[in-house]
Amino acid sequence: MRARGSRGLWLGSLALVALGIVLLLNNFLLLSGFNVNTLWPLLLVVVGALILLRGDILPGTDARPFGITRGSVEAATLEVNAGEIDVAARALQREGRLIAGQYAFDSRPQLSVQDTHTYLRMDRAATPWLSFANWEVALARDLPWGLFVSTSLGQIDLDLRGLIIHRAVLASGIGDIRLVCPQEALDPITVRSTIGSIRVLTPLGGSTRIVVHGTRLFRVHVDESRYERTDSGEYISRDGEAGAPLVQVHVSGTFGDAYLS
Repeated sequence: MRARGSRGLWLGSLALVALGIVLLLNNFLLLSGFNVNTLWPLLLVVVGALILLRGDILPGTDARPFGITRGSVEAATLEVNAGEIDVAARALQREGRLIAGQYAFDSRPQLSVQDTHTYLRMDRAATPWLSFANWEVALARDLPWGLFVSTSLGQIDLDLRGLIIHRAVLASGIGDIRLVCPQEALDPITVRSTIGSIRVLTPLGGSTRIVVHGTRLFRVHVDESRYERTDSGEYISRDGEAGAPLVQVHVSGTFGDAYLS
């Protein structure tokens, strides 16, 4: 993967918005007559706001497909530092591959192997700053995964059904997180968001224990038909099958809501 300097795109977006407002005020305050041409700074405001709120101006068309065969790999770790890019992950349907999906232009996942453990890294800093295609990946089902996914303005959507998770940490700055729990997780899964909602879904038959570290500005909404609240404040799935491995999830946030369903 080609290395590039960190892009601070959200700062650039704020700068565009601020510059547009300043130029617009300057035009109207210094000119006595109304001229429609003085409205052109609004374009900067709109473009900056779109990049800031959506991550792009138009739907991303600069994605590239990829696939990596499994070989002799017995365990894998995926680290994603997505910045303003949305991230989605699910289980692979096709056997024989380690990972497949799409990535933003010119940012193929970096791969390194130590014995039978593979490390994959997808980094926003290595992506051209005008590339906003979503990162979508599918992961092999029959080996344990370590997942470390973070965004600053993007959203995270992980459907981990059918996957074996060794450890997972999901974090967003400004953005929502959606997690469909796996049937098996060797260590607790950590999910946290500074500003945004977190939605945790337990598949039918799954056994899940969820601990929510909330504040007065981070509220919890629970489907009581799916979860039972314990005396210690944890939420246990009601319809877990006998003998199903227990998956533990720790949820925390600053501003927003947690939804358990």
